Amino acid sequence: MDKNKFLARQRQRRKTRVRKRVFGSPERPRLTVFRSLRNVYAQIVDDVAAHTLASADSLSLARAGTISAADAGNVKGAAEVGKALATLAKEAGVVRVVFDRNGYKYHGRIKALADGARAAGLEL
Repeated sequence: MDKNKFLARQRQRRKTRVRKRVFGSPERPRLTVFRSLRNVYAQIVDDVAAHTLASADSLSLARAGTISAADAGNVKGAAEVGKALATLAKEAGVVRVVFDRNGYKYHGRIKALADGARAAGLEL
């Protein structure tokens, strides 16, 4: 098996393990994160209603001029995505969320996104 397939399979196993315990309710929806090589994406999901309440990503922030295109995929960009998502969540009436790291290790961009959301007033 080649290395990329192996790493994807390992992440899928971690993701399954995390999702067994993490569930988004209307009172406390799930904040889920996806990171690609160039961008970071996050959304707040109510799993009971199967509805996305708010979403933000570094690609749209870079297009809007909030962050530079060079910072879209790094820690600085992830922190800005967290702040933007927290702002949108407050507008949607969400204050507390459950953090779903989606199988990624809690460091780097994932940690920066969570810290940015906390700094903007979202309770994880």
